[in-house]
Amino acid sequence: MHGAGVNKARADILLAGVDLAWGERMADGVCFVRYEGARRRARLDGYAYPQGDDALVAEAGRRLARGQGAFFAVDAPIVCPNATGTRPVDRLTHVLFHRQHAACHPANLGKCPRPPRVAGRLAAELGFETGWGVDGLAVGGRVAAEVYPHPAMVRLFGLERIIKYKKGPVAARRAEFARLQGLLRELLAREFAYLALDADTPALLAERWSKPVEDRTDALFCALIALHHVHHAGARSEVIGDAATGFILLPAA
Repeated sequence: MHGAGVNKARADILLAGVDLAWGERMADGVCFVRYEGARRRARLDGYAYPQGDDALVAEAGRRLARGQGAFFAVDAPIVCPNATGTRPVDRLTHVLFHRQHAACHPANLGKCPRPPRVAGRLAAELGFETGWGVDGLAVGGRVAAEVYPHPAMVRLFGLERIIKYKKGPVAARRAEFARLQGLLRELLAREFAYLALDADTPALLAERWSKPVEDRTDALFCALIALHHVHHAGARSEVIGDAATGFILLPAA
């Protein structure tokens, strides 16, 4: 456990949503949340837009205090041992979510070497383990979990189809992205009343689509998956796949 020897546990746990780029040419959207388990309250603690492994790990390290627990929800295949082909969990998403168009793209080390590499650096330099446990967070445990926004949105928003803001003509993407922003505002009011927003988030949820705005919004949604999981101590979450070949943490159906 990172931070062993610290006598007094931190009152707050650092949560983060990371919209991780599969390569280093694009920036990573990151959203930070501070969670106080004793008070069951949280506050949004801002955004970052680092580019590359070094900048991302440095930003995480800057936000973390010695002995502080953390839970990072990462939108990328951080457990991906297969050199080619696809992971079992990716195939499982096609079984579970094909009707909603929310299945994963195939992931392997040839396609996406960066996410497992980032997970390795978080482990080596900041004491993270890969998984979904929450029991040790209050005493300094640090965990990174893979999440996938599309099926999580299907469940949290009650969608019959995904919100198609990732592909297509710009005008159509902007219209779908505006729909996502409205659904997020409703979700925050309905499910996350215990989360105090910062000044930037309401503006973000009203801003016109651009790639940086999309990345930070995706990071916000990943942070909400992390907060939902930690706040409910895992009781309202589901994990598909496994720790050895790849897993995805989802809000429970």
